[in-house]
Amino acid sequence: MNTDIPLPGEARTILPGLRWMRFPLPFPPSNVNVWLLEDGDGWLAIDAGIADDETRSHWRTAMAGEAFGNRPLTGLLVTHFHPDHAGLMGWLSAEHGLTPMMTRIEWLQARAVWYDTGTDMLQQQAEFARIAGAPEAYSAYLLRRGALYAKAVAPLPRAFRAIADGGTVTIGGRDWRVMTGQGHAPDMACLYCAELKVLIAADQILPRITPYIGLHAGEPMADPLGAFLATLERFRALPDDTLVLPSHGEPFTPLHARLDALAAHHAERLDALAEACRNPSTTHALLPALFRRPLDDRSLGFGLGEALAHLRRLEETGRVERLPDADGVIAWGRR
Repeated sequence: MNTDIPLPGEARTILPGLRWMRFPLPFPPSNVNVWLLEDGDGWLAIDAGIADDETRSHWRTAMAGEAFGNRPLTGLLVTHFHPDHAGLMGWLSAEHGLTPMMTRIEWLQARAVWYDTGTDMLQQQAEFARIAGAPEAYSAYLLRRGALYAKAVAPLPRAFRAIADGGTVTIGGRDWRVMTGQGHAPDMACLYCAELKVLIAADQILPRITPYIGLHAGEPMADPLGAFLATLERFRALPDDTLVLPSHGEPFTPLHARLDALAAHHAERLDALAEACRNPSTTHALLPALFRRPLDDRSLGFGLGEALAHLRRLEETGRVERLPDADGVIAWGRR
């Protein structure tokens, strides 16, 4: 879709009553989209951006300028708990007297992670990395680095309004159906308007990059990749010419080709990882099967999480098995 990309603090009109803002991020993918939906005398925002001074400044510029057109922020819906989406949820809610909308699982996850900053949580992450075969120096790095979530997320609101899969949110006189997605986040809210044929897809369907799918220490037997692939199939029920508004990247069509590409990408990675497991190896030793370049400490946790998500899918489908050693370090081998 040939639409000028908005500068921070500005907005571009996608359709009447629907505007696109974009804020910078201090980490890849470098930008996050925020969507403004006209709602009565004001605007409802989809997502809040990360909690830093730069993003706060861009919000103030937008609200004081043409982006908002002298209309107030009157509503907020946060798609999921990740910092680039929920970071300024509390600040915007307090500044404008809002009760944000969010799925219950995402709300509870945000609160759990925000308050879970103790040493025991860091030790759990370090042990999770150890049994994946990561070097001892990485576990030490995790303990030294400390918890990150609360540094990128402002204090959370005390209350929220729950939305759920299959429910309807009426915004500006139009009905938006809530469609939740799993895999990238536990219960991420996407919104579909049949009248407009528009899908606000959050991080579930991105135009050029693949959403991060990772396994985490708090739920080590989950199957996030299986959940993600199942979600893609559910979204296939939407019309192919749906206009997709992603949280990263530009609006795009068609929908089904992108669903196909995402599924094919993961099928290829599963095959590559299964082949690498012919020689039983730890998760850490298997990383070159998925990543072309070595991962530094800042990205190793994401790499291990992504590899483990694929290994769990292979385990669930009977293609690999785990082979723990006497110290609990797990190798993965072909079945």
